[in-house]
This record gives sequence, structure tokens and C-alpha cells, in this order.
Amino acid sequence: MKRMLTLAAALLCAAAMFAGGSKDAAPAADASADASSGAAYHIGIVTGTVSQSEDDLRGAEELIARYGKASEGGIIQHVTYPDDFMSQQETTISQIVALADDPLMKAIVVNQGVPGTAEAFKRVKEKRPDIMCFAGEPHEDPLVIQEAADMAVSADFMSRGYTIPYVAKELGATTFVHISFPRHMSYESLGLRRQIMEEACKDLGIEFVFETAPDPTSDVGVAGAQQFILEKVPQWIEKYGQDTAFFCSNDAHTEPLLKQLAEYGGIFVEADLPSPLMGYPGAFGIDLTAEAGDFPAILKKVETAVVEKAGPNRFGTWAYSYGFTVSAGLGEYAKRILDGAAELGNRSDLFAALGEFTPGASWNGNYYIDANTGVRARNQLLIFMDTYILGTGYIHTTELEIPEKYFEIRFNAQ
Repeated sequence: MKRMLTLAAALLCAAAMFAGGSKDAAPAADASADASSGAAYHIGIVTGTVSQSEDDLRGAEELIARYGKASEGGIIQHVTYPDDFMSQQETTISQIVALADDPLMKAIVVNQGVPGTAEAFKRVKEKRPDIMCFAGEPHEDPLVIQEAADMAVSADFMSRGYTIPYVAKELGATTFVHISFPRHMSYESLGLRRQIMEEACKDLGIEFVFETAPDPTSDVGVAGAQQFILEKVPQWIEKYGQDTAFFCSNDAHTEPLLKQLAEYGGIFVEADLPSPLMGYPGAFGIDLTAEAGDFPAILKKVETAVVEKAGPNRFGTWAYSYGFTVSAGLGEYAKRILDGAAELGNRSDLFAALGEFTPGASWNGNYYIDANTGVRARNQLLIFMDTYILGTGYIHTTELEIPEKYFEIRFNAQ
């Protein structure tokens, strides 16, 4: 099935991002926001912290840079959910719902939509049905988030279940190692992608291997999960060989994985939520202070560092940050709707808002189709961008004809 038309946007480049971010959850929204500040409305942005999902947070900071903080007369109110969001779901829910206490609040964006987001949206709607609720990269089952959100945006886990092994094959991989843990494999989006990857590898003539790693939200925490990856990658390379492509479903695993693949060999197509900022700066010791916010400059500097240390044609990414774009793009989309410049549910308007932060990039995607019923959702859009191979350039995955069979695979919870 040909997946939607490709969108090429050439709009404004993202402005400079601000540094910072607390590792702890930010306080809930101030219900006493100054209604006399001049702002016609407020937009709430809820993201993870720097340690869990830095790009998502930087996208929120980009909106603040453009439109100002609600507490200072602007329109953006930003809070972060706890790092250990699985055991603190009620805290996450409370933080989201508290945004609705602001009388000027007209839209809430949660990126990523961690467990509890759907329940929070339901409570928000009970209090304030006028507030639009948007979820970026929801962790909850599609039917659950679709029932609660006005719009949800996910990386196209179905298409990418094929395109990532396809690119791995193009880069010379003979083995594909998928690294994850039970919580992620219980999510339909992540579990189904794994199943599609396994089927695609079989069809492409690549050995598929599943390796389990600690969940960063478990007792070992982020540090323990990252240490596990640091210790295991050399063993995996020795076992499977350097012509092995590795993929991990968790952001926190990405940096140590990249670091060790650069040292011991291996192939990395792209991250779960791709970005030149996802793992590369820490893994390769890249200082991007001067390039902050300028993604073409960021990509160039990352590319130079990676090729110098690990050679060309071994590591890939998206040219722009997915997490950054979804936070900023959904906030921009909400603003345009509130300003009367876009319509809720209009796919072209949503792509245009995302394209504001990805000048010149090609996107593809479609609305989610339930694998069990064949019903197409109207409020969950799956999107993906061309893969950029460092030292080589784009592989135009958005132009691939993806066999229909992969979209008919049914989710089998692991």
C-alpha cells in the first residue's frame, strides 16, 4: 500500500532552544494565571525531563521562546511529568488535570503520552470540555488514547517496522537485534512494530534476534539500565558480529548503545524516536552549544564527529528531532486552530504545523488502522521521515512501496 503523499515543507527554521530542565517533576500549573496579561488563551505543554526525553522538553522550550510563558504574559505553560512515571501515574494525571484550572487554558499537549494520559484527558474534558487535548507518541493502546484525545500523533510504528530492517539490509546488516523489555512489548504500537520487524527481517533475509534489557522505570533506574547496555554490547558484538544492526525501544538505552557500537562495531539505523540529538552528543562527546536550535548545523556537526570516529554508512537518524518537532508542532497546531488558521482534524494543517520545524524534510504517514477490525481512526496520525545515513545522505524511505501484508499483521502481546 502506498502510504499517503509525501510532504515537503520549506518554512521557518526553529529558533534557539534554551538549556536546562529539572530531573524532578515540575510543579503543577498555576491556577491563578493572570487573566489580565493580554494573552487571549494559554496552551499547556507536558513533557518528560531532560534525563528521559530531552528533545520533547526542548520542543516545549522552543514554543516558550516563540510565544512566551503564560506566567509572564505569554501563552505557553510547561510542566514535566516524573521520570518514574509508571509508579507515579496519579502524579502525572494530577499535573495534567491541574492545567484545566487555568481559565485561559484552551489546549493541552502531552508528549510523550505516558500511561495515565488518557485518564487525565477524560478528567480534563469533564471539567473543561472546551479544552483541546493532544497526545504525542502515546504509550497507551491506540483505542484507549483515541477515545480520550482530540488528536494523537505517533511515529509510524507500522511502516517503520519494515523501513528500519530495509535500511539495515541496505547498510549490509546480516543480523538485526531488537532490544526492549516487557512493559514496552505490552504496548500495541511497540509490540506490533517488533512483530513487523521480525517478519520483514525474514523476508529480507536477515536474522532477527530479541534481547531483553532493564526497564529504566524499574528499580534499577535510568543509570542501571544504561550500565547494562554498556556491559552487554561488547558481548553482543562478539556473539552476532559487526554486521549486526541494533535497535532499542527506549530513549535512555540509546546513548550507551551508540557509544559502544562506535567502539566495538555494529550498525544503527535510527532511534525509536529519531533525532541527531538522540544519544549522539553524549555518545560521541559533541558540544552543540553554538548550534542549539539549528538542526542543519547540528546534523552537520554530528555527522562529522560520527564519521571521524566510526566511519560512514554505519549510523543513521532523522535530519530533525522527532520529539522536538512533535512537542513544538502540536503546540503550533493548537495555536493555529485557536487563531482560526487551521482546523481540528485537518491532516494537511497538522503536517504544515509540524513542517514549521522541519524545513525541507519529507514526511509520510497515514491514519492508524486497527489491525483487528480494519477500522481507520480519524484522530491518530502515524508519521515518519526519510532516514539520513551519516556520511552518505538520505535513504528515501518515504517513497518505498511497503507491502500490504505488514499492515495486516495482528498484535500478539508478548
